[in-house]
Amino acid sequence: MRHDDWVPLGPDLDAVLTSNSDPLKSLSEAEVPAILLRSAFDPRKCDALVQRFIDRGLMRDPGDSEAAKEDPRMRIDIGTSLGNKGRDQESFFAHSAETHGLFNTLFDGLDNPVKMMYDALQTLAKDKIVKTAEEPDGRQYGPAIFRVHYGGHTYKPHIDHVVLREKRFNYAVSRFSNQFAGVLCMQNAVHEGRSSQSIVHRCLWTPEIQEHIAADTFHEYARNEDISHYRSELEQGDMYFFNTRLIHEVPALQGNDPRVVLATFIGYEPDEPEVFVWS
Repeated sequence: MRHDDWVPLGPDLDAVLTSNSDPLKSLSEAEVPAILLRSAFDPRKCDALVQRFIDRGLMRDPGDSEAAKEDPRMRIDIGTSLGNKGRDQESFFAHSAETHGLFNTLFDGLDNPVKMMYDALQTLAKDKIVKTAEEPDGRQYGPAIFRVHYGGHTYKPHIDHVVLREKRFNYAVSRFSNQFAGVLCMQNAVHEGRSSQSIVHRCLWTPEIQEHIAADTFHEYARNEDISHYRSELEQGDMYFFNTRLIHEVPALQGNDPRVVLATFIGYEPDEPEVFVWS
């Protein structure tokens, strides 16, 4: 059930900071479902960057049926995922270094959406220092990741958390109890005028909730407990930040064009001077 008393901060940075003196703290306490920034990135610049991904062979052209046969993956990552590659630290950090090298040239002649996201986060973080996550020895994580989702891809109700979900205790980011996600919509998957959008439930993860996630009964639980939710309704160029300990999902994508997003994870503590960002 959706209620109207749980709404995001927005629609731009000025409005967020005018209405809330500490928006990231509010996000950490789940007082709001998200910080939603409309038209944070020009849609025309999104189109140009998606075309660059295709031209460089980083994602398949949705109009190329032969390419889909050769590479039937429903999700393609452009960047380094701690969740997927973090089991082996040496491999993870080597791949992260490759991502930094890729991103050093990927945006040549175009506006850099990763920098835009970091700058927006820095504005929200105020006097804290926003930086790409790193280990004490200086090894850097991937700064961000582009995720390309083709028709049929689904994220069932889940959380994202380096400790609670992924059990990555041997990484510096495990010290953050609060984890956010930042998502910039580069391209929507649209079918018959409708697009699949992220849904954030007003429900923080607990071991009890995990039982319902594992049993695929969370929707029934949410109905019985009258748990509200917020559906993001992102347009191309919109960006939002949300608390990843809130149960969230993305229904199955439909249509020929893939959903393309820029995504980051964010480690935050109210009393720490640094905000770590990784992918």
